[in-house]
Amino acid sequence: MKILGIETSCDETAAAVVEDGVRILSNQIASQVEIHARYGGIVPEVASRQHILAIIPIVEQAMAEAKVNWSDLEGIAVTIGPGLAGSLLVGVNVAKAIALARGLPITGVNHLEGHIYANWLVNRDTALAPLFPLVCLIVSGGHSDLVLMREHGDYMVVGRTRDDAAGEAFDKAARILGLGYPGGPAVEQAAKSGTASLELPRAWLKRTNDFSFSGVKTALLRLMEGGRISSPADAAASFQEAVIDVLVTKAVAVAKEHRVKQILLAGGVASNELLRNWLVEDSPIPVLVPEPILCTDNAAMIAACGYYRFQAGKVDGLDLDVVPGLKLA
Repeated sequence: MKILGIETSCDETAAAVVEDGVRILSNQIASQVEIHARYGGIVPEVASRQHILAIIPIVEQAMAEAKVNWSDLEGIAVTIGPGLAGSLLVGVNVAKAIALARGLPITGVNHLEGHIYANWLVNRDTALAPLFPLVCLIVSGGHSDLVLMREHGDYMVVGRTRDDAAGEAFDKAARILGLGYPGGPAVEQAAKSGTASLELPRAWLKRTNDFSFSGVKTALLRLMEGGRISSPADAAASFQEAVIDVLVTKAVAVAKEHRVKQILLAGGVASNELLRNWLVEDSPIPVLVPEPILCTDNAAMIAACGYYRFQAGKVDGLDLDVVPGLKLA
């Protein structure tokens, strides 16, 4: 079963073809990073206009790379939220137009759910495939969630950020330290030549699985304003360690509490090498981690999720609309 996936939730225009929810036939991504870097962050109107320019060529490239025709496809999966309303509208309207013109079924996918399903794309050996029940740590620019997953489509959010998400905190730290945009890769790169020598706070929020990263960001800002940061690299390493320490500790604790079989890592921040290695080394429970290219926004994960939605009979009509604040239920 070959599914065309379309993803335009933020600033990547992406299309992919995935077979049976696990095999990537194509995965095309048009990034807007260079455009938004000049502003130090994403400008929604600019993102929407770039999606309009890129979406048709990207879909055509995905089809060509996969060596498939429209008649080879059995469905279209498209991100409907959460995300930027204007960006989402581009992908959803193109997906609906294709579905109508080609007589294909369509299913709307939660962007966060898609990130989870990136783990199905890289673990083709049945011994390494995700096993239920599991806990997934989703860490991105807008989300830091711990999700208990008992079966396909069965989610319970057991922990979330109360303020800044991990990716947002990295972006703000990079801005404080003058490291550039996007912040996550900039902090990670700077940290490689530094040591975690600064004492930065950890908000453990005892008796809860929630996260809070605004305090460590503010502490970094106060140190910078007070002239107490002599090495941006050391500051980057210290900040990165403070954030990842909390992410890993809470993820492992939740996995033990719910007695799951595996921990999955997902989201853009999941491409951070220290986070990936720390979680694998510290967890007594097996950890699955997608390749870095599948951690950041892509359409292969949307197509993979769409496959399982189609298998469950979850087909949407052409009145499908975007939900910018969509929650993972």
